[in-house]
Amino acid sequence: MAELLEAEGLRLLEVAPPVVPPGTRTAMNREWDQAVLANPALFDGPVAVCAGLTRETPDTLLLSWSRVTYRYFALRRVPGATTLRSLFVSVVQPTRDGRVLVGRMSSSTATPGRWQFPGGSVEPPTGDAPLDEDALRRHAAVELAEETGVDLPAADLTRCLITHGEEGQIGVHYLAPPLPAPRLHQRFEAVVAAETARGRAPEFDRIALVGSPAELADLTGPHVDYLEPVVRWANRRVGS
Repeated sequence: MAELLEAEGLRLLEVAPPVVPPGTRTAMNREWDQAVLANPALFDGPVAVCAGLTRETPDTLLLSWSRVTYRYFALRRVPGATTLRSLFVSVVQPTRDGRVLVGRMSSSTATPGRWQFPGGSVEPPTGDAPLDEDALRRHAAVELAEETGVDLPAADLTRCLITHGEEGQIGVHYLAPPLPAPRLHQRFEAVVAAETARGRAPEFDRIALVGSPAELADLTGPHVDYLEPVVRWANRRVGS
């Protein structure tokens, strides 16, 4: 189960990407090519990974990150390789009656059938733009809109938690303002219809509104390791 961390401040620092020995790189590329054959929707675009997370001061966390591409995650399937820690953002979207929205990843994604909060891997900035709190918040708002149809200004999102997963992955989680449950369903149905009309599969094929960790047992399929502890936190923080 993921560890929950809270901090008033979060500082991000870019560091050099990891060095992958030639033999390991060959195996990584082979595993990536096989993954693409199994799921042609996979894309080897730029992605930020976590290089370290430390408590810089009692109230501030320092998150070191590196630029790689998605094929580097294939190192997880290379025996003996040093795997990379993923870095992602997610949004806890509550309803006005204290439940929170979770979604099931569609068959077109890298993790079909998995339940999680709206969110995704962090993309590194282009040019001289920094990867900072504002950039993370904007990315979280984009993921929320793309996956659920809920389009909020990034400034409306408040960082609430950082999770440290069982395999080292780091998640930065934001809390959105509560919305009526019917509106969340309407927004999701609209985004599914729009994606379908474009000939694309939506990232979520289903959403659910859960009010407690016990209700997660009713969701068929795997869950991300942070889902239960964050739902438990949300139940205490925004639950009725």
